[in-house]
Amino acid sequence: MTANWATFTAAEPDLAATVEERFGAFTHHVLATLRKDGSPRTTGLEVRFLDGELWLGMMPDSLKALDLRRDARFALQANPGPGTDTHGGDVRVSGRAVEVTDAGVKGAYMKEVEPPEPFHLFRTELSEVVRTYVEDEKFLVVQVWKPGEPVRTLKRT
Repeated sequence: MTANWATFTAAEPDLAATVEERFGAFTHHVLATLRKDGSPRTTGLEVRFLDGELWLGMMPDSLKALDLRRDARFALQANPGPGTDTHGGDVRVSGRAVEVTDAGVKGAYMKEVEPPEPFHLFRTELSEVVRTYVEDEKFLVVQVWKPGEPVRTLKRT
């Protein structure tokens, strides 16, 4: 089961706001895709939250775009920033990336983002959102959301 960003935001607005804030804190993040042989590939990526979607834009024929065309599964890790202070926690999103070829949708994205052309555009279908943070300097807290389920919170000392 998957869900778009708007569905996640409606289900868990506080967690969604924290995740957007973490992705908004820095420009570049880390995308994990699968190579032809099934091994992982990690690359830098900019993301956008627009019109209820989490968008992934890429240069034409980049290896990450070719990976996603072949196997849509991905994981996206927000840039933790410098040092060890990850204000708001460490966040990651995983799911499937669906390439957008509709000229109207791409045109609306281009109007908002003004990416270099040509480019690949993918919208995300989320299968999991995870936030990990330290509470009171003694608990490791992990929040996990999956479509159709409430947030599950785990605490460890």
